[in-house]
Amino acid sequence: MTRPSAEMPILDHLEELRWRIIKALGAVIVFAIPSGIYWRKIFDLALVYPMSIANPRPRLIFTTPGEAVVISMKIAIVGGIIGALPVLFYQLWKFVAPGLYKHEKKIILPTVLASTFCFLLGVSFAYLVLPYFVKFLAEYGAGVLDPFFKASDYINFIMTMVLSFGAIFELPVVAFALAKLGIITPQFLIKNIRYAIVLIFVVAAILTPPDIISQCVMAAPLIILYGMSILTAHWGQRKKT
Repeated sequence: MTRPSAEMPILDHLEELRWRIIKALGAVIVFAIPSGIYWRKIFDLALVYPMSIANPRPRLIFTTPGEAVVISMKIAIVGGIIGALPVLFYQLWKFVAPGLYKHEKKIILPTVLASTFCFLLGVSFAYLVLPYFVKFLAEYGAGVLDPFFKASDYINFIMTMVLSFGAIFELPVVAFALAKLGIITPQFLIKNIRYAIVLIFVVAAILTPPDIISQCVMAAPLIILYGMSILTAHWGQRKKT
């Protein structure tokens, strides 16, 4: 039985994609507005917290006149993305829906909820480990260098870590969806597990400070998530008819 894929002309696909993107951007803007208005509170709650256990505690400075404005805009955009997550995932999975059988389309809402939950779980995990990353960075040169962090660089680091962990925690959901669509199989994931582990440590080395402990802290959940992806891919394939 073939999948109900590409009966739709390419122009219709592009038109649907355009409207999905417009709706997603609209949702981001709706949530970005209050995030921009209250950017100072978000800054105090979400961006100062990772420095809480560092000793000496770093001080944030800005070195260009418009840097504070740029920071507020970044906070607004990231706040908009996180606030609009359910809408973003809904638009994504609805765009994928034409490739699903009718009975499989019933999983769209649970998948949206699972995607949102996994992303927020990744964000939460990031905030669990970020204080230790910042502590390492602040104390590495203690006694030789005073920890003054350029505000824009520090915020870029925090946002990169938070969004990276959120995206990484989507791995089991993505594996389930790809298996459901017949693109991957659990056997494929098992066969390539050695390459996956090497890639995981490469990614961890890129995203974390240059010490083995930080890399292992990031690599460990990634390996667990890869194992969970094999299970979810098996579930998706098993349910396929």
